[in-house]
Amino acid sequence: MRTRLHELIEQGQSPWIDYITRDIIKSGELQSLIDKGIRGLTSNPTIFEKAISSSKEYDEAFRDLVQKGASQSEIYEGLIVEDIRMAADVLRPVYDETGGLDGYVSIEVNPKLAYDTEGTIAEARKFFQTIDRPNIFIKVPATDQGIPAIRQLISEGININITLIFSIDYYERVMDAYLEGLEQRVSEGKPIDKIASVASFFVSRVDTEVDKRLQKLIESEQDSQKKSELESLLGKAAIANARIAYQHFLKKFQGERWESLKAKGARVQRPLWASTSTKNPAYRDVMYVEELIGPDTVNTMPPQTIEAFLDHGKVARTIDKDLDQAYAVIEKLESLGISMKEVTDKLQADGVKLFADSFDSLDKVINEKRETLMAELKDRQFADLGSYEGK
Repeated sequence: MRTRLHELIEQGQSPWIDYITRDIIKSGELQSLIDKGIRGLTSNPTIFEKAISSSKEYDEAFRDLVQKGASQSEIYEGLIVEDIRMAADVLRPVYDETGGLDGYVSIEVNPKLAYDTEGTIAEARKFFQTIDRPNIFIKVPATDQGIPAIRQLISEGININITLIFSIDYYERVMDAYLEGLEQRVSEGKPIDKIASVASFFVSRVDTEVDKRLQKLIESEQDSQKKSELESLLGKAAIANARIAYQHFLKKFQGERWESLKAKGARVQRPLWASTSTKNPAYRDVMYVEELIGPDTVNTMPPQTIEAFLDHGKVARTIDKDLDQAYAVIEKLESLGISMKEVTDKLQADGVKLFADSFDSLDKVINEKRETLMAELKDRQFADLGSYEGK
């Protein structure tokens, strides 16, 4: 069955789903989405926290791990690693059919390691080795400490999805880290043709933060014409920022440096549009998909955005549409005192904290469940002992 997602693929964009639960894997729902055109899957601590805390699908595996004496961290890793493996196996045919372009599943390192280079490297290595599937990405945040980890991990042949990119400056550093990692492998005589990477550039959260700042200016502005000009900027920053980022992508992956790596089998590090659900109900519910369609890109969407796009999404190349306007929007915001550096720095810090808070919340859920199950296990052992002694 041909869908709008297949039309996206024809435009050179791979639609992925930003969601995972054991239920969608086991029920066949993930396979159904693949049949409709989904080509990959991303996860993060917030998604796992919601899945594990609200679903009974994990209870049996949880109980087995507790009975084996698993620690809290071992239970966490045991549950998420199993989900990632199963999802990777479902998506493996996509990986094979596309020659390793798509079919990936992403798992994020502990967000509390976002500012720890060596800790990030160690956990990424562990996940990559433990999961043991060719079609997985390890997600590493684009923090100052994460970027050297990206370079090192790419040089070791580990597929990396760089997350929490909001600014053009950090995006440039991420692309350079990827290229430097490939160059390091080449200098060591190692192959680079099987290494994949995507750069997750976050979109809708930029509008949420910029719009908040614009609203303050709108509320304090008395002149009706100036107020109207300010209102015309609402909901424009995120798409402008992403379209400019795409221009940087095109420039980076051309020229002598890139051609040298490409000749050895290197693949471009595709920009992945993340945070593409619409947060403001006044905006079109698929605007962050429709306005960023173009070659060599990925868009990872939550289920509700996928459903909306399947129903009424419009497909056309838009990634390089109205570029002059995109630059003008950012320039105008800066002239109004809305610094994109301040906005994007805040969003990255907030993003790290959000994922760390979700990790803490999940940790608490796992600890409470573990203690409850351990108490039940102990009670059962005592009951069995009493029954045995009474014989």
